[in-house]
Amino acid sequence: MDFRNIMELKYKEILENYLKDQNEQVLYQGQKFSRKTIEHKISPEEIISLHRSLIMEMEPDMPDSIVHSFDVLLEVMIGYGLAYREHQSLRNQQQELRGEIEIAANMQQTLLGTKIPTEECLDIGAISVAAKTMSGDYYHFVKEKNRISVAIADVIGKGIPAALCMSMIKYAMDSLPENQYNPSSVLENINRVVEQNVDPTMFITMFHGMYDTDKHTFYYSSAGHEPGFYYHSSKKQFSDLSAKGLLLGIDKKTKYQQYERYVEIGDMIILLSDGVTECRTEEGFLEREDLVEYIQKYIHLNSQEIVNNVYKDLEKLQDFQLRDDFTLIILKRKC
Repeated sequence: MDFRNIMELKYKEILENYLKDQNEQVLYQGQKFSRKTIEHKISPEEIISLHRSLIMEMEPDMPDSIVHSFDVLLEVMIGYGLAYREHQSLRNQQQELRGEIEIAANMQQTLLGTKIPTEECLDIGAISVAAKTMSGDYYHFVKEKNRISVAIADVIGKGIPAALCMSMIKYAMDSLPENQYNPSSVLENINRVVEQNVDPTMFITMFHGMYDTDKHTFYYSSAGHEPGFYYHSSKKQFSDLSAKGLLLGIDKKTKYQQYERYVEIGDMIILLSDGVTECRTEEGFLEREDLVEYIQKYIHLNSQEIVNNVYKDLEKLQDFQLRDDFTLIILKRKC
Protein backbone atom coordinates (compact mmCIF):
# COMPACT_ATOMS: atom_id res chain seq x y z
CA MET A 1 0.00 0.00 0.00
CA ASP A 2 1.54 3.31 -1.06
CA PHE A 3 1.53 6.47 1.04
CA ARG A 4 -1.48 8.00 -0.71
CA ASN A 5 -3.67 5.01 0.19
CA ILE A 6 -2.38 5.11 3.76
CA MET A 7 -2.93 8.87 3.80
CA GLU A 8 -6.57 8.51 2.76
CA LEU A 9 -7.29 5.94 5.46
CA LYS A 10 -5.50 7.97 8.15
CA TYR A 11 -7.19 11.23 7.20
CA LYS A 12 -10.58 9.52 7.17
CA GLU A 13 -9.91 8.18 10.66
CA ILE A 14 -8.91 11.63 11.96
CA LEU A 15 -11.92 13.28 10.35
CA GLU A 16 -14.39 10.72 11.69
CA ASN A 17 -12.95 10.91 15.17
CA TYR A 18 -13.10 14.68 15.27
CA LEU A 19 -16.67 14.89 13.94
CA LYS A 20 -17.66 12.38 16.60
CA ASP A 21 -15.70 13.89 19.49
CA GLN A 22 -14.07 17.32 19.09
CA ASN A 23 -10.98 17.12 21.28
CA GLU A 24 -7.42 18.42 21.22
CA GLN A 25 -5.84 15.00 20.86
CA VAL A 26 -7.45 14.47 17.48
CA LEU A 27 -6.37 17.93 16.32
CA TYR A 28 -2.80 17.10 17.35
CA GLN A 29 -3.01 13.96 15.18
CA GLY A 30 -4.02 16.33 12.37
CA GLN A 31 -0.79 18.33 12.91
CA LYS A 32 1.31 15.17 12.76
CA PHE A 33 -0.56 14.11 9.62
CA SER A 34 0.23 17.48 8.05
CA ARG A 35 3.99 17.02 8.67
CA LYS A 36 3.89 13.58 7.06
CA THR A 37 2.15 14.88 3.94
CA ILE A 38 4.82 17.61 3.59
CA GLU A 39 7.55 14.95 3.83
CA HIS A 40 5.83 13.01 1.00
CA LYS A 41 5.30 16.17 -1.08
CA ILE A 42 1.50 16.02 -0.96
CA SER A 43 0.14 19.31 -2.30
CA PRO A 44 -2.50 21.42 -0.47
CA GLU A 45 -5.08 20.90 -3.25
CA GLU A 46 -4.75 17.13 -2.88
CA ILE A 47 -5.66 17.45 0.81
CA ILE A 48 -8.68 19.62 -0.06
CA SER A 49 -9.80 17.15 -2.73
CA LEU A 50 -9.50 14.27 -0.28
CA HIS A 51 -11.42 16.21 2.37
CA ARG A 52 -14.20 16.94 -0.13
CA SER A 53 -14.53 13.27 -1.17
CA LEU A 54 -14.64 12.02 2.40
CA ILE A 55 -17.20 14.61 3.54
CA MET A 56 -19.47 13.76 0.59
CA GLU A 57 -19.12 10.06 1.45
CA MET A 58 -19.86 10.63 5.14
CA GLU A 59 -22.60 13.23 4.61
CA PRO A 60 -24.45 12.23 1.39
CA ASP A 61 -27.30 14.65 2.14
CA MET A 62 -25.02 17.65 2.45
CA PRO A 63 -26.49 20.76 0.78
CA ASP A 64 -25.26 21.52 -2.75
CA SER A 65 -24.05 24.95 -1.66
CA ILE A 66 -21.56 23.35 0.74
CA VAL A 67 -20.39 20.87 -1.90
CA HIS A 68 -19.88 23.68 -4.43
CA SER A 69 -17.95 25.73 -1.88
CA PHE A 70 -15.26 23.04 -1.95
CA ASP A 71 -14.82 23.71 -5.69
CA VAL A 72 -13.93 27.32 -4.89
CA LEU A 73 -11.60 26.28 -2.09
CA LEU A 74 -9.91 23.76 -4.39
CA GLU A 75 -9.24 26.42 -7.05
CA VAL A 76 -7.78 28.76 -4.45
CA MET A 77 -5.53 26.05 -3.06
CA ILE A 78 -4.17 25.19 -6.54
CA GLY A 79 -2.33 28.54 -6.42
CA TYR A 80 -0.98 27.69 -2.98
CA GLY A 81 0.12 24.29 -4.31
CA LEU A 82 2.10 25.85 -7.16
CA ALA A 83 3.76 28.28 -4.74
CA TYR A 84 4.52 25.41 -2.38
CA ARG A 85 6.19 23.31 -5.11
CA GLU A 86 8.24 26.33 -6.24
CA HIS A 87 9.30 26.91 -2.63
CA GLN A 88 10.35 23.27 -2.30
CA SER A 89 12.38 23.49 -5.52
CA LEU A 90 14.18 26.63 -4.36
CA ARG A 91 14.78 25.06 -0.96
CA ASN A 92 16.39 22.01 -2.57
CA GLN A 93 18.61 24.24 -4.72
CA GLN A 94 19.58 26.24 -1.62
CA GLN A 95 20.52 23.07 0.25
CA GLU A 96 22.67 21.89 -2.67
CA LEU A 97 24.39 25.30 -2.88
CA ARG A 98 24.96 25.37 0.88
CA GLY A 99 26.55 21.92 0.70
CA GLU A 100 28.88 23.02 -2.11
CA ILE A 101 29.86 26.18 -0.17
CA GLU A 102 30.66 24.11 2.93
CA ILE A 103 32.90 21.84 0.84
CA ALA A 104 34.60 24.91 -0.67
CA ALA A 105 35.05 26.41 2.81
CA ASN A 106 36.71 23.21 4.05
CA MET A 107 38.98 23.25 0.99
CA GLN A 108 39.84 26.89 1.70
CA GLN A 109 40.77 26.10 5.30
CA THR A 110 43.02 23.28 4.09
CA LEU A 111 44.55 25.36 1.30
CA LEU A 112 45.14 28.49 3.36
CA GLY A 113 46.09 26.70 6.55
CA THR A 114 49.33 27.80 8.17
CA LYS A 115 51.20 26.60 11.23
CA ILE A 116 52.16 29.12 13.89
CA PRO A 117 55.96 28.73 14.19
CA THR A 118 57.65 28.08 17.51
CA GLU A 119 60.80 29.99 18.37
CA GLU A 120 62.67 30.24 21.67
CA CYS A 121 62.86 34.02 21.64
CA LEU A 122 59.39 34.69 20.26
CA ASP A 123 55.89 34.11 21.61
CA ILE A 124 53.44 34.10 18.67
CA GLY A 125 49.64 34.03 18.78
CA ALA A 126 47.10 34.25 15.95
CA ILE A 127 43.36 34.00 15.46
CA SER A 128 41.34 34.34 12.25
CA VAL A 129 37.56 33.97 12.16
CA ALA A 130 35.37 34.34 9.06
CA ALA A 131 32.22 36.49 9.26
CA LYS A 132 30.57 34.20 6.72
CA THR A 133 31.25 30.62 5.70
CA MET A 134 34.29 31.61 3.63
CA SER A 135 36.90 34.16 4.69
CA GLY A 136 38.33 37.14 2.83
CA ASP A 137 41.20 37.38 5.31
CA TYR A 138 44.47 35.53 4.88
CA TYR A 139 47.48 35.15 7.14
CA HIS A 140 50.56 33.04 6.70
CA PHE A 141 53.80 32.27 8.54
CA VAL A 142 57.05 30.96 7.10
CA LYS A 143 60.03 29.98 9.26
CA GLU A 144 63.44 29.78 7.59
CA LYS A 145 66.77 29.68 9.45
CA ASN A 146 66.94 32.93 11.44
CA ARG A 147 63.85 34.44 9.84
CA ILE A 148 60.15 34.28 10.59
CA SER A 149 57.98 35.84 7.90
CA VAL A 150 54.38 36.83 8.52
CA ALA A 151 51.82 38.00 5.98
CA ILE A 152 48.31 39.28 6.56
CA ALA A 153 45.97 40.26 3.73
CA ASP A 154 42.39 41.40 3.42
CA VAL A 155 40.10 41.52 0.40
CA ILE A 156 37.69 44.43 0.65
CA GLY A 157 34.52 42.36 0.63
CA LYS A 158 33.42 38.97 1.85
CA GLY A 159 32.12 35.67 0.60
CA ILE A 160 33.16 33.49 -2.33
CA PRO A 161 34.86 36.18 -4.55
CA ALA A 162 37.04 37.27 -1.62
CA ALA A 163 37.87 33.65 -0.78
CA LEU A 164 38.94 32.93 -4.38
CA CYS A 165 41.22 35.99 -4.30
CA MET A 166 42.80 34.77 -1.07
CA SER A 167 43.48 31.38 -2.66
CA MET A 168 45.27 33.11 -5.53
CA ILE A 169 47.40 35.16 -3.08
CA LYS A 170 48.36 31.94 -1.30
CA TYR A 171 49.39 30.35 -4.60
CA ALA A 172 51.44 33.43 -5.53
CA MET A 173 53.16 33.41 -2.11
CA ASP A 174 54.08 29.74 -2.50
CA SER A 175 55.52 30.45 -5.96
CA LEU A 176 57.96 33.13 -4.79
CA PRO A 177 61.68 32.30 -5.05
CA GLU A 178 63.10 30.93 -1.79
CA ASN A 179 65.70 33.73 -1.57
CA GLN A 180 63.08 36.42 -1.78
CA TYR A 181 62.10 37.25 1.78
CA ASN A 182 62.40 41.05 1.97
CA PRO A 183 58.88 42.39 2.66
CA SER A 184 59.11 45.11 0.00
CA SER A 185 60.18 42.59 -2.68
CA VAL A 186 57.44 40.15 -1.66
CA LEU A 187 54.75 42.83 -1.98
CA GLU A 188 56.10 43.99 -5.35
CA ASN A 189 55.86 40.46 -6.72
CA ILE A 190 52.41 39.79 -5.26
CA ASN A 191 51.24 43.15 -6.61
CA ARG A 192 52.20 42.14 -10.17
CA VAL A 193 50.28 38.86 -9.84
CA VAL A 194 47.20 40.61 -8.47
CA GLU A 195 47.33 43.34 -11.12
CA GLN A 196 47.32 40.73 -13.89
CA ASN A 197 44.73 38.35 -12.45
CA VAL A 198 42.22 40.15 -10.27
CA ASP A 199 39.24 42.19 -11.39
CA PRO A 200 40.08 45.92 -10.92
CA THR A 201 36.89 46.41 -8.91
CA MET A 202 38.31 44.25 -6.12
CA PHE A 203 40.70 45.80 -3.61
CA ILE A 204 43.28 43.85 -1.65
CA THR A 205 45.44 45.14 1.19
CA MET A 206 48.44 43.27 2.52
CA PHE A 207 51.09 43.62 5.22
CA HIS A 208 54.28 41.60 5.06
CA GLY A 209 56.85 41.41 7.83
CA MET A 210 60.05 39.50 8.51
CA TYR A 211 61.48 39.05 12.01
CA ASP A 212 65.23 38.44 12.16
CA THR A 213 65.73 36.28 15.26
CA ASP A 214 69.51 37.05 15.37
CA LYS A 215 69.22 40.82 15.14
CA HIS A 216 65.79 41.01 16.79
CA THR A 217 64.78 43.42 14.11
CA PHE A 218 61.39 43.46 12.42
CA TYR A 219 61.36 44.48 8.73
CA TYR A 220 57.99 45.30 7.21
CA SER A 221 56.10 46.81 4.28
CA SER A 222 52.45 47.51 3.68
CA ALA A 223 50.16 47.65 0.67
CA GLY A 224 47.45 49.89 2.08
CA HIS A 225 46.82 47.54 5.00
CA GLU A 226 45.33 48.48 8.37
CA PRO A 227 48.20 49.83 10.56
CA GLY A 228 49.20 47.51 13.35
CA PHE A 229 50.44 48.44 16.81
CA TYR A 230 53.84 48.35 18.48
CA TYR A 231 53.97 47.86 22.25
CA HIS A 232 56.98 49.38 24.06
CA SER A 233 57.26 47.27 27.20
CA SER A 234 59.73 49.61 28.98
CA LYS A 235 57.36 52.58 28.54
CA LYS A 236 54.20 50.46 28.72
CA GLN A 237 52.95 52.37 25.68
CA PHE A 238 51.38 51.49 22.34
CA SER A 239 52.15 53.27 19.08
CA ASP A 240 50.90 52.74 15.53
CA LEU A 241 52.95 50.43 13.32
CA SER A 242 52.32 52.53 10.24
CA ALA A 243 53.70 51.95 6.75
CA LYS A 244 52.82 53.65 3.48
CA GLY A 245 52.05 51.72 0.31
CA LEU A 246 49.50 51.46 -2.51
CA LEU A 247 46.87 48.71 -2.44
CA LEU A 248 47.66 45.59 -4.45
CA GLY A 249 46.64 45.48 -8.09
CA ILE A 250 46.39 49.23 -8.75
CA ASP A 251 49.67 49.68 -10.64
CA LYS A 252 51.96 46.78 -11.53
CA LYS A 253 55.08 49.02 -11.29
CA THR A 254 54.39 50.03 -7.69
CA LYS A 255 57.41 50.02 -5.37
CA TYR A 256 56.94 49.46 -1.67
CA GLN A 257 58.97 51.17 1.04
CA GLN A 258 60.51 48.88 3.64
CA TYR A 259 60.67 49.85 7.31
CA GLU A 260 62.52 48.30 10.20
CA ARG A 261 62.27 48.39 13.99
CA TYR A 262 64.51 46.93 16.68
CA VAL A 263 62.48 44.86 19.12
CA GLU A 264 63.33 44.96 22.84
CA ILE A 265 62.59 42.11 25.24
CA GLY A 266 58.89 42.26 26.17
CA ASP A 267 57.93 44.39 23.15
CA MET A 268 55.05 43.24 20.97
CA ILE A 269 54.16 43.57 17.29
CA ILE A 270 50.39 43.51 16.76
CA LEU A 271 48.95 42.95 13.28
CA LEU A 272 45.28 42.96 12.39
CA SER A 273 42.68 43.13 9.65
CA ASP A 274 40.12 45.95 9.47
CA GLY A 275 37.49 43.53 10.79
CA VAL A 276 39.10 44.06 14.20
CA THR A 277 39.03 47.86 14.23
CA GLU A 278 35.64 48.02 12.54
CA CYS A 279 33.82 46.16 15.27
CA ARG A 280 30.55 47.99 15.74
CA THR A 281 28.91 48.83 19.04
CA GLU A 282 25.68 50.68 19.79
CA GLU A 283 27.73 53.90 19.98
CA GLY A 284 29.44 53.32 16.61
CA PHE A 285 32.69 51.78 15.41
CA LEU A 286 35.33 50.68 17.89
CA GLU A 287 38.16 53.21 18.20
CA ARG A 288 41.80 52.10 18.00
CA GLU A 289 42.23 53.39 21.54
CA ASP A 290 39.46 51.03 22.66
CA LEU A 291 41.21 48.10 21.02
CA VAL A 292 44.44 49.00 22.81
CA GLU A 293 42.54 48.87 26.11
CA TYR A 294 41.30 45.36 25.33
CA ILE A 295 44.86 44.22 24.52
CA GLN A 296 46.17 45.96 27.64
CA LYS A 297 43.59 44.06 29.72
CA TYR A 298 45.23 40.73 28.83
CA ILE A 299 48.82 41.86 28.35
CA HIS A 300 50.06 39.67 31.24
CA LEU A 301 49.03 36.54 29.28
CA ASN A 302 50.86 34.79 26.45
CA SER A 303 50.21 35.91 22.87
CA GLN A 304 47.71 33.19 21.97
CA GLU A 305 45.70 33.82 25.13
CA ILE A 306 45.69 37.56 24.41
CA VAL A 307 44.28 37.20 20.87
CA ASN A 308 41.74 34.60 22.00
CA ASN A 309 40.47 36.76 24.86
CA VAL A 310 40.34 39.94 22.80
CA TYR A 311 38.33 38.08 20.15
CA LYS A 312 35.88 36.75 22.75
CA ASP A 313 35.38 40.24 24.22
CA LEU A 314 34.80 41.86 20.83
CA GLU A 315 32.51 39.04 19.72
CA LYS A 316 30.44 39.54 22.87
CA LEU A 317 30.44 43.30 22.27
CA GLN A 318 28.75 42.67 18.90
CA ASP A 319 26.18 40.22 20.27
CA PHE A 320 28.14 37.31 18.77
CA GLN A 321 27.55 38.49 15.19
CA LEU A 322 30.76 39.31 13.29
CA ARG A 323 30.19 41.88 10.55
CA ASP A 324 33.59 41.37 8.94
CA ASP A 325 36.34 38.75 8.89
CA PHE A 326 38.50 39.01 12.00
CA THR A 327 42.26 38.39 12.10
CA LEU A 328 44.58 39.34 14.96
CA ILE A 329 48.26 38.35 15.28
CA ILE A 330 50.75 39.09 18.08
CA LEU A 331 54.51 38.54 18.12
CA LYS A 332 56.14 39.13 21.52
CA ARG A 333 59.91 38.99 22.13
CA LYS A 334 60.61 36.76 25.13
CA CYS A 335 64.42 36.85 25.41
